[in-house]
Amino acid sequence: MKIRKTWGAVLGASALLALAACGGSSDSSTETEEVAATEDSAEVTAGEDITIAVITHGDDGVFWSVAQKGAEAAGAALGITMNYQGANNNAQDQAQMIEQAVTDGVDGIAVSLADPKALEGALKKVVDAGIPLITLNSGSDLFKGLGAITHVGQDETIAGRGAGERLKAAGGTVLLCAKQEQSNVALETRCNAAAETFGGKVIQITTSGDADRVAQQGEIKAALDADPSINAFLGTGPVIAVDGANAAAELGRTMPMGGFDLSTEILDYINEDKLTFTIDQQQFLQGYLAVVFLYLNVTNSNTVGGGLPVMTGPGFVDKSNVVAVQELVGKGTR
Repeated sequence: MKIRKTWGAVLGASALLALAACGGSSDSSTETEEVAATEDSAEVTAGEDITIAVITHGDDGVFWSVAQKGAEAAGAALGITMNYQGANNNAQDQAQMIEQAVTDGVDGIAVSLADPKALEGALKKVVDAGIPLITLNSGSDLFKGLGAITHVGQDETIAGRGAGERLKAAGGTVLLCAKQEQSNVALETRCNAAAETFGGKVIQITTSGDADRVAQQGEIKAALDADPSINAFLGTGPVIAVDGANAAAELGRTMPMGGFDLSTEILDYINEDKLTFTIDQQQFLQGYLAVVFLYLNVTNSNTVGGGLPVMTGPGFVDKSNVVAVQELVGKGTR
């Protein structure tokens, strides 16, 4: 099947996304007419049906469901086949999914690098097959060595340092940094980078994970209870941050508390002063841009980033701007 796409349509979709991200508005009928006019005047044949695979370590929770929506929106806007798979934090399953995509002969592959060592062999098969590769979410410092065109995400070191600075400024001197996944390099970097700027003592723990929130909250509570000097908390995801706030509340402890990423729940907690801030890496954009960048590479040999990652964060959400973000999170696009 031939796909008749125009660069006007691609750029029009990207422009609308950028406008929405900036909080702007537009006359949708005018936009539609302009794109249609561009299509009539400058059609470009992209070739045979294009299939792009987006394969992450994620689950179907509050973070990865939004990244998936971004990838799906890009695939729909471009009129191509986009196959999304999440490995539910199982690196071996993710590697097998990548290898199957190579066998299937997809045109482009985007992957997250939570456990890069476990994926090295599979990613070498991608590169050896001549399939363009992009990394997203985790792996901003590793993508070039693995043969990827670019990386789409946030610099976890910059994000972690920002979190440490904020918690220090809020009066913290002993920090508990809680991680919800084993062997996830991004979460390790977040805690280690926070320690660089926090200035005081930093204690790191890894919980049994978001899947069992009762257990996770109990593990954080036990860590807080074991050290009464802890007066700051950082959770490396949205669920664990809320569980940490609940654990502190059970003990009657008040302290500056931060998290990573967005959910309806974490924004409610910020609005209610139960959490101090969260860091937004805009995962919708990670899914969306990874697909668009692969499409442009396949159809027009474009590369982006100039050897550097394309940053979608970090940005801070706190009491000053939480209301503006809440509606978009409720719609599942932030």
